[in-house]
Amino acid sequence: MVAKKTYSVAVMGATGLVGTEMLKVLADRRFPVERVYAFASTRSAGESVSFGDEEVLVEELNESSFDNKKIDFALFGTGADLSAKFAPLVASKGAVAIDNSSHFRMNPEIPLMVPEVNPEALAQATSHRIIANPNCSTIQLVCALQPIQEAAGLKRVVVSTYQSVSGAGADAMTELEQQVSDLFSHGEIRKKVFPHQIAFNCIPHIDSFLPNGFTKEEMKVVNESRKILSLPNLKITATAVRVPTFISHAESVNVELDKDLSPEDAREVLEAAGVLVFDDPSRNQYPLGFETAGQDGVFVGRIRRDESVPHGLHLWVVADNLRKGAATNAVQIAELCVERQFFSKRA
Repeated sequence: MVAKKTYSVAVMGATGLVGTEMLKVLADRRFPVERVYAFASTRSAGESVSFGDEEVLVEELNESSFDNKKIDFALFGTGADLSAKFAPLVASKGAVAIDNSSHFRMNPEIPLMVPEVNPEALAQATSHRIIANPNCSTIQLVCALQPIQEAAGLKRVVVSTYQSVSGAGADAMTELEQQVSDLFSHGEIRKKVFPHQIAFNCIPHIDSFLPNGFTKEEMKVVNESRKILSLPNLKITATAVRVPTFISHAESVNVELDKDLSPEDAREVLEAAGVLVFDDPSRNQYPLGFETAGQDGVFVGRIRRDESVPHGLHLWVVADNLRKGAATNAVQIAELCVERQFFSKRA
């Protein structure tokens, strides 16, 4: 019997929300790991992080981090600046760098991938050995849009996101928890991460505003969806809203189609594509954030006709933003590399 090939995996930003989730997903999905390295800032070096039943020592991420190490996959849960610096470095040493930051996403030479949607983009990674992980909201959106596009063609897409505070990091989760506590104890409401109180509130403002009046988050959804779906002229617009929940993003999605697609047929094509359809209004069944947290799938419900246009549908799309929206998608990209023997294509 031929031994199963195993791989050395490094997680960058291993002590952050996404990095720790990457380690958890690698273990949960039984990725064929030979060895795991964990890298983080100087402040976190010397700590340990969990990988399955093991504890992994955290090393400082710097220019010499990869010396004398054989790394096959480098999963980046870091910010854009660190990814820009270290992803090309580790890729130059033979690893496949899978980056969760925004830095490489719109680079025309770097593939932006959701394995269920555009696996063919992997071929584009052979030169740079860097693959970009899309924005969390984009990932769940394109998983729902792609099968509908194939079945009936997309004419226009309007999406409103309802994004949990974990999308802004661990400090944002702490801020929500603290504000709720302060409100009930009649304490002072302290704001640091968000410009307004997030407890029991919704803020239509994620990332900074651009000259066109949209935020960077909204334009990420627009531009990344066009790239992943290979529809550069897709008419799509977005409003991104931060809501006072801890994990999972939801989206209200309105699609205008080129031809008719009934809700019943839409359910079938979505299920055939691996989307988890949870849609029975008679029993009050539709995807909820707290029920999808901790799961790897993309859930869709409230599928109904838009009666204001000839061919239109409404969808409600929900997914765990830390898993499918970040860590799971990155690990799935690594799984696809293994499946398609990407390592046989080394330069």
